[in-house]
Amino acid sequence: MRDLDETDMEILRLLGEDARRPFSDIAEQVDLSGPAVSDRVERLQEAGVINRFTVDVDHSQLQAGIPVFVQVSSIIDAVDDLRDRISDAEAVEHVFVTADGDIWFYARAQVRNVHQWLDGLFADVDDVDYTVTLIDDVEWQPSLDGTEFALTCAECGNTVDTEGESMTIDGRPYHFCCPSCQSRFEDRYDRLEKGA
Repeated sequence: MRDLDETDMEILRLLGEDARRPFSDIAEQVDLSGPAVSDRVERLQEAGVINRFTVDVDHSQLQAGIPVFVQVSSIIDAVDDLRDRISDAEAVEHVFVTADGDIWFYARAQVRNVHQWLDGLFADVDDVDYTVTLIDDVEWQPSLDGTEFALTCAECGNTVDTEGESMTIDGRPYHFCCPSCQSRFEDRYDRLEKGA
C-alpha cells in the first residue's frame, strides 16, 4: 500500500469542487491521461478514501425556508439522543457536536416562527437551551488543504504506511499496518464466519 501523493490530493480537491468533473478535465490539470486519473479514482474508492459522489444542492435556489444556525446546550448524557433527533429533522442539513457536548446545526426551517419549530423539536426533552442565529449567506467549500490522509489498521488502529497491506472482504476494503495484523484479522474473521 502506498501513501497518497500530491497528484492524489489534487484529484481529490478537484472532485471536491465538482464531483461530476470529467476525468479528461482532471487529467489536463494534473498532467496525466484520462485513464490514469480513472485508475487513481478507482484505487481511492477501493481504499475507502472516496466513499461516494454526491450532489450539492443550492437550497436558496429552491426557496427552502429560513436559514438558521442553532447552538444547543444540554446535559452530556443526552447528547447522542439529541443529535439523532436533530439529524432526523427534515430541515436540518449539517450537525456538529463539540468537544464540550454542545450540538450546533444548520437548518432551513420552512416555517414562519423558528422558535415554535425548535420548541416542537425539543418538546419532550428536558434541560435544553438553544440560541438561534439567522443566516444571511452560506458558502460550503470542503477543503483538503492541510489535510494528511492516513489509513488506519483494521486490527490494531495504528497508521498504515507504505509497508502496509490491503485486502477486500465481502466487497469492503480493509487496511493493515503489517502482515501479522492482517493474519490475526483474517483468522478472527474466519472464526466468526464459521460460527455464524
